[in-house]
Amino acid sequence: MSVRRKACYIALMAWALFVSGCSTGRMICGFALKPGAIMQSLENTRSGMDRRFPGVMEWYDSLRNEGVFRDTMIVKEGGVRLHAVYAGCENAGGTAIIIHGYISNHISMLHLARMYRDSIGFNVLLPDLQYHGLSGGRYAQMGWNDRLDIKRWVAVAHELWNDDFMLVCGVSMGAATTMMLSGEPDLPDYLRAFVEDCGYTSVWDELEDIRSRTSFTEKNLEKASEFCARKYGWDFREASSVNQVAKCDRPMLFIHGSSDDVVPSRFVYECYEAKTLGYKEIWVAPNTVKHTYSFKDHPDEYLAHVRGFIEKARHFHQ
Repeated sequence: MSVRRKACYIALMAWALFVSGCSTGRMICGFALKPGAIMQSLENTRSGMDRRFPGVMEWYDSLRNEGVFRDTMIVKEGGVRLHAVYAGCENAGGTAIIIHGYISNHISMLHLARMYRDSIGFNVLLPDLQYHGLSGGRYAQMGWNDRLDIKRWVAVAHELWNDDFMLVCGVSMGAATTMMLSGEPDLPDYLRAFVEDCGYTSVWDELEDIRSRTSFTEKNLEKASEFCARKYGWDFREASSVNQVAKCDRPMLFIHGSSDDVVPSRFVYECYEAKTLGYKEIWVAPNTVKHTYSFKDHPDEYLAHVRGFIEKARHFHQ
């Protein structure tokens, strides 16, 4: 069972134990957006990466010791500090901003950082989303407000390397963040493409899929969404990858495991069909059941699809 799937079921068990009466919506929202007890620490993430991708931590630590990987911070409105690590690449052909998933952090994306930097020849920047890793923030943004933070990181990366070809890519919640960003107005011309790997169609759809395996009702989820709107200023349906992708006219590659055990594979087809503007590709990794395992199960094919997509995306200009 994947770490994400375990986290979902632990949260669901917590809901079942603690949620009651009229507080159901508040509690569901609280456990979804503030999953503190199941957040992955940097050390736990390092250990997991060593098991899944032997050698990747040694690669990262070596580059950190050489001063290639560095830390940086930005401060957003309200004083929230956002953290990222970044590494340049000699004679880089572009820049990739690589976004992690729910309850995780930048360490979990090092396998893709190595692919983009060493195999494709890109500079890389790996942010920690709010409430994750070394970033501040009081709750998870589920990709919705994260899209605006990533827009800030896009500008930071451009200041670092002044590239005219940048792409944003993400996995799981990071993929949803990527799609949610893709439909924003006034994106810079140098942000040329997007790669999403196993993202959800909306926060509502993802939580509804989880809810369907519990005794909670759709009304309970409605109450949670209403509470989120009152307390945090956005609701679960508003946080929609599908709606944002429909406004995206820049190239996008959609990736998903064929039988994803956490984010249903049907979501990728809905997102793909929603994008009617501009160039798009889709790759559904065969015989991939574990969430976020498309690269793990098919590293060579994954690289080939991303590399081929980038070459096509270079021909599309804003």
